[in-house]
Amino acid sequence: MRGSLIILAFFILGLLGGWFHLLPAAAGDSDVSYVTLCALIFCVGMSIGSDSEVLSTLRHTRLCLLLLPLCTLGGTLAGCLAVSLFLPDMRLTDCFAIGSGFGYYSLSSIFITQYRGAALGTVALLANIVRELLTLLCSPLLARWFGPLAPISVGGATSMDTTLPIITRYSGKDLATLSVFHGFIMDFSVPFLVTFFCGI
Repeated sequence: MRGSLIILAFFILGLLGGWFHLLPAAAGDSDVSYVTLCALIFCVGMSIGSDSEVLSTLRHTRLCLLLLPLCTLGGTLAGCLAVSLFLPDMRLTDCFAIGSGFGYYSLSSIFITQYRGAALGTVALLANIVRELLTLLCSPLLARWFGPLAPISVGGATSMDTTLPIITRYSGKDLATLSVFHGFIMDFSVPFLVTFFCGI
């Protein structure tokens, strides 16, 4: 929760800095964003590659549970379709692109900004931050009302890192490895799905 609030605070500081021209123009350059994006992807790869227990623990997980990422994908896109009905001025593919961030706001917002502009990139950033905050705040209710897999699915790409502690607490420690696997698959799919929907 604290990490999400810090990131949101930096986003607001960035908005204020841009609005009042407190930062050099080069800070908003797309090349700077691209280098930052590459560094983020490198760090994700390092964190996954350094965890030697993930693959060995997945061998003991029931096969049907490994389909959870597909359920998250289908549910997210269905939700985006429903939301698009109330936003007639927004293209369906833009709604799909925003939803395909799966909570990975830093990555998806950069891609969407490059493809569709800063306005839609900002919407993507806020929508995916809200997804993470909902997971952090509502996991107890999600687990109680919809079962232990619900917080993992709602967490999306964040289920492997920032929301993992809260998911483990309310869904159970036995689902921690599944949560990491789920987050990895959703994380990996973000650049492909976002760019696909932005390119349509």
